[in-house]
Amino acid sequence: MSALQVCLVVFAGVCLVVWLLSVTTKEYSWVDRIWSVVPVVYLAIFAGAAGFADARLNVMLVVGALWGIRLTFNFARKGGYARGGEDYRWAVLRGRMSPGLFQVFNLLFITIYQNAILLLITLPAYTALEHRSPFGVWDVVATLVFLAFLIGETVADQQQWNFHGWKRAEVAAGREPEPRFLQAGLFRYSRHPNFFFEQAQWWVVFAFGAIAAGSVAQWTVLGAVLLTGLFVGSTIFTESISVSRYPEYSDYRRRTSAVVPWWPRHRELAR
Repeated sequence: MSALQVCLVVFAGVCLVVWLLSVTTKEYSWVDRIWSVVPVVYLAIFAGAAGFADARLNVMLVVGALWGIRLTFNFARKGGYARGGEDYRWAVLRGRMSPGLFQVFNLLFITIYQNAILLLITLPAYTALEHRSPFGVWDVVATLVFLAFLIGETVADQQQWNFHGWKRAEVAAGREPEPRFLQAGLFRYSRHPNFFFEQAQWWVVFAFGAIAAGSVAQWTVLGAVLLTGLFVGSTIFTESISVSRYPEYSDYRRRTSAVVPWWPRHRELAR
């Protein structure tokens, strides 16, 4: 089988496993639990198809592995792999849907669509495999940009982790946390800086494929486009929950860029 065919077999197998697990355990975050692993497997398949002898594909695998390690660590420390570690948004959504409709959503969106995105975001490696060319200056630039975005997401996640630790300590001490949600650090310039850096890294992965092919007109851009669309929907849904919990979140939305880091619209108070 070709590398792409192998990836399609892995995709089908992963879809079947996570769907069965979701139905039998009644937890719906199994795709989240494999999110940081499966793309690295796909990248390894493409790099392996070149005998691990193509510098560009090897770099794509290495930066993809670094992305996966960081995301796995952050997900694990938040309890994502523990029993009952389901994404809180799925519980909210179940409350808004009938049981039957949610199961259709689980199969088509949570299982198939999200797994399709995990495959598609790695397909620039397929482009690089089909257009093998020397590793050059633009590849070096892309690598450095990817690493910068990786560092940015690491910083954003750590700031969020620190804030929630402080917030739990305030509640445990019987005090009302103020502010009630993070507005400082990178979150002063973007309401979702971690979302921005996550998407940006996969746009850089697309750039590697475009560099190999010598053109940005590649159909494998579809993965980065669909990932961005997924985050747009996720941002809208997440913020609808935040506004319902924190009325002051509306003011934060008015003054702070949604995703792309930018200067606040006016001076604000933040912890």
